[in-house]
Amino acid sequence: MAIGKKLSASITVIFGLFAFSFMVFQHYREKEFKIECLNIQLQDYNLRLSESLYSSGSIADSIVESYIHRHEMQNLRVTIIDSLGQVLYDNRIQDYITMDNHLHRKEIREASEKGQGTDIERTSATMGEEYFYSATYIPQLGLFIRSALPYNHDLKDSLRAEKEYIWLALAVFIVLTFILSRFTRKLGNNINKLQTFAKRIALGESLEIEELAEFSNDELGEIAERIVKIYKKLQITKEEQNKLKRELTQNAAHELKTPVASIQGYMETILTHPDISDEMRQQFIVQCFSQAQRMTAILQDISTLNKIDEAPVAYEFNEVDISQIVGQIVDASALHLKEHRMHFDNKLPSSLLAYGDASLIHSIFRNLTDNAISYAGDGSTITLTHSDKDTHWQFTFSDNGVGIPAEHLSRIFERFYRVDKGRSRKLGGTGLGLAIVKNAVQLHGGMIAAFQNKDGGVRFVFTIRKSVGHP
Repeated sequence: MAIGKKLSASITVIFGLFAFSFMVFQHYREKEFKIECLNIQLQDYNLRLSESLYSSGSIADSIVESYIHRHEMQNLRVTIIDSLGQVLYDNRIQDYITMDNHLHRKEIREASEKGQGTDIERTSATMGEEYFYSATYIPQLGLFIRSALPYNHDLKDSLRAEKEYIWLALAVFIVLTFILSRFTRKLGNNINKLQTFAKRIALGESLEIEELAEFSNDELGEIAERIVKIYKKLQITKEEQNKLKRELTQNAAHELKTPVASIQGYMETILTHPDISDEMRQQFIVQCFSQAQRMTAILQDISTLNKIDEAPVAYEFNEVDISQIVGQIVDASALHLKEHRMHFDNKLPSSLLAYGDASLIHSIFRNLTDNAISYAGDGSTITLTHSDKDTHWQFTFSDNGVGIPAEHLSRIFERFYRVDKGRSRKLGGTGLGLAIVKNAVQLHGGMIAAFQNKDGGVRFVFTIRKSVGHP
């Protein structure tokens, strides 16, 4: 049985038991209420009779009969019993002196203990028919006054609980059962669709089917739709990542071909021409070492990108002083800057705290600096500024060099993308520097974009999340 039907059946049974229990309880309570009302009426009759006897100072039959005649109740039986259980008067039996001792009758025992007592639907030993008894003990007179009504059809009808509330309860039960069945049907449909969704995921089947097209318009349906959409989005992201990996592998193989071919060519020349000069051999070995370094740089950058993509939790995020990191990069790049007659105008304050991984933040500013030194052109100036953007620091890293053509700006963060492929390889670039910059910025909760400067050159605008304790 489907879970929706099981839930519907379970709720219906539980509610049915509750409704039945409620009706039984209500029936019992209403009957008890009517019995109590009748008992109060008879007790009041007994007390008023006792007051009449007490005021007259006598319990003569004539006085009792006179009171009963004045306060007549149809079929009412009145019995007066002394404290020893002996019947002193009974309006329904003439020879009441011969009646049995009544001290052990239920209503008399209760009246003796509590002041009043009742017995419902007991057959009278004297009259031979069932009565509703209500007895009251009158301590001033030392007597029990007991009134009773025949437990016949009329009395049973008057004590019977009303049936209207039963029909009302049944109507409410039917309405609620209908509402619950509609709700559980929707719930079951949503669960069945999610079950189909889970099975198709497990079997690797397509999710573009009519069964998963639309869920019911409620909270569960909305949650189910979001689960499906999130999964589809994850699948798309996974496909995009797989595509990027394939492209990365193909591009990496292509990029590694050149240094591998160069190393192979140089080594083959050395091996096949043992008589070459020492100077030429040394030159070839230096070239092999240079190409090996380039291969190492490419593999290190690929490893960094893979780590950012697949294991971002491996990086340790702590409080990092960006000003200190940039200062170290400027000092380390001083020789290259001098060779190209370039100037690095670092306008960051003495301390600028961010929340991130020190090695990745170092990679961001190092790659941007190396990129500017390699491509901005001799004599240019690098400028680094920052501004406060609430929870993030915004940085502007710009140069006034040759710049980048507008048609390339949207693609410079792609892996292995080069504006001038020949020149980039000649300068030893891996083609992954800006890709690492973009992924590292995103891992730090920021965004990055590249723009052309009006006065020439290019500027990179990006954000990095502030330190946790920063105001």
